Amino acid sequence: MHSTLEQVFGYPQFRPGQEATVSAVLAGRSAAAIFPTGSGKSLCYQLPALLLPHLTLVVSPLLALMQDQLAFLQGHGIAAASIDSAQGREEANEVMARARSGELKILMISVERLKNERFRNFLQQVPISLLVVDEAHCISEWGHNFRPDYLKLPDYQRQFKIPQALLLTATATPKVIADMQARFAIAAGDVVTTGFYRPNLNLLVEPVRGADKRKRLVQWLGERAGQPSIVYVTLQKTAEQIAEYLGQQGIAAQAYHAGLPHEERESIQRRFMAGNSQCIVATIAFGMGIDKSDIRNVVHFDLPKSIENYSQEIGRAGRDGQPSDCLVLANRDSLNVLENFVYGDTPELSGIRYVLDDLQACAPQGQWEFMLGPLADQSNIRQLPLKTLLVQLELRGLIAPRYAYFAEYRFKLLLEPSTLLERFEGERRDFVDAIIQTSSRARTWATVNFDALYQQHQAPRQRVVKALDYLQEKGWVEVESKQMTEVYSLLQDDFDPAALGTELHAYFARHEGSEIARIHGMLELFASEQCLGYRLAQYFGDQQAPQQCGHCSVCQGRVACLPTPSALPALVDKNFAELCGNFIHRHQQHTGEVPGAERLARFLCGLSVPLFTKLKARSISGFATLEDYPYSAVREWCVTQLPE
Repeated sequence: MHSTLEQVFGYPQFRPGQEATVSAVLAGRSAAAIFPTGSGKSLCYQLPALLLPHLTLVVSPLLALMQDQLAFLQGHGIAAASIDSAQGREEANEVMARARSGELKILMISVERLKNERFRNFLQQVPISLLVVDEAHCISEWGHNFRPDYLKLPDYQRQFKIPQALLLTATATPKVIADMQARFAIAAGDVVTTGFYRPNLNLLVEPVRGADKRKRLVQWLGERAGQPSIVYVTLQKTAEQIAEYLGQQGIAAQAYHAGLPHEERESIQRRFMAGNSQCIVATIAFGMGIDKSDIRNVVHFDLPKSIENYSQEIGRAGRDGQPSDCLVLANRDSLNVLENFVYGDTPELSGIRYVLDDLQACAPQGQWEFMLGPLADQSNIRQLPLKTLLVQLELRGLIAPRYAYFAEYRFKLLLEPSTLLERFEGERRDFVDAIIQTSSRARTWATVNFDALYQQHQAPRQRVVKALDYLQEKGWVEVESKQMTEVYSLLQDDFDPAALGTELHAYFARHEGSEIARIHGMLELFASEQCLGYRLAQYFGDQQAPQQCGHCSVCQGRVACLPTPSALPALVDKNFAELCGNFIHRHQQHTGEVPGAERLARFLCGLSVPLFTKLKARSISGFATLEDYPYSAVREWCVTQLPE
């Protein structure tokens, strides 16, 4: 273990927590490593992967994280690869072939990849020693970034007979850690935490009125000219505006957000990593997977979304151990915008009822099939809360996931049909010929007819998919699949949709309330009279941090009193017909109904739902005109404006 650390990775010794985690994994036990951002969590799987007999499968939430870690591994001569949506079919096939042969030691994927039945078929053929779950807090409903698909990972571990799991995260509260432990059956002694206190980070909260924030930002960055810096904002348009403003003031800065083309984001990231660009103004889309050790400044121009997000974002500063400044330009101006994002994820009761009615209509078959995108459109529920709704139905014992498949497969022959058939004999030849003959052919591509193959040749779907994979692996055909379809077993069909709908709507309301409380907990942290480093460490259950760091703004005698935002014009003075008239008209044209207060409030606050895409709501006058107002106040005002 120690010789591998030095010879392969070039490190003379382990960092805190690493040895205990690696030892647990090499002893055959599941473990969890909860270390601060930049403390070397990745080594906890990279080193064991070289010493374990079979493949290590790493589930990571973001492409940027994978690419960064892959570059490091490949640079150290370690056989590692990823399969992701950016790759072509040939490249993915080559990676799978390396895994089958045993040459590959580490394979990195997104959790969504496990929905692909062809990929799951592939995993069934490959012995796997270790499942690694990066950003493992995503599995917990109590976490700040719950991803429902992560809940299925323990099932996948059992399905693929993976003997042990390693969970990695930097942001887990005691409640989240307990949830992670329970789901993966990790013994308390194998949960390794190293503390969240970072002595080299100067945590500074400075109360600044909204009108003065730009001027203060220029002054702050000007005093630190040439130092690598990240400025975090909430909205994409703010990133563009602040980067442009800084440029006008003589500070070269680039905007970075999810709305930019992929190539442009990659270019900005590369320039920053190489030191050719010193200042990035970014939404939270920037930073995951950034392992730049000398970031000296992280500025929150807008409030972060939560304490967990704040911890992650400041964790990108000072990874080289040198003093670094983390400044929050704090006021309550963007509080409503932050809270409104939370409200935007809460489904309407009518949407929940649509899903439950659709489920109950499938009772006679005992099976429920749907495509997530169309179901989101029909129910007007955004995809992430829709996935959460599905998980809730699972937890209540109404449904159980069976499998997911692509409704449509098509292939392109790379050989003449007769040449292809010459490669097979007997029943296998007849089977391949049947796939070709029953498929609907266009000029180049042929769409597989699974029904015809089953009726005429009793060929189950799984055999057809495996055959297509084999043909593609050999380079004889090219295969494409689309229209992912989820299949669930219906375990109960006697539920009351009205009562259950109300119960689930109340669940989302409670979740909404806890997310709002999370935002207010963050404000309390920033206005604290206690040392900021100590309060942050306490939040994550770290009892080892000093009660006074000596260098945060509180320890320096500057307790932040956040200024109250300027009063907004009263809603009663707004012209409802002027703001909503065009939207109501288009909504009636499309649905035949007048929108309710909840939908109108979403429109006025600029909170997108699937229906708004169909209506092209962003182009309708009035959209997002009240985004600075509290959503609850806008909704109540809409109630008063609608006829009884």
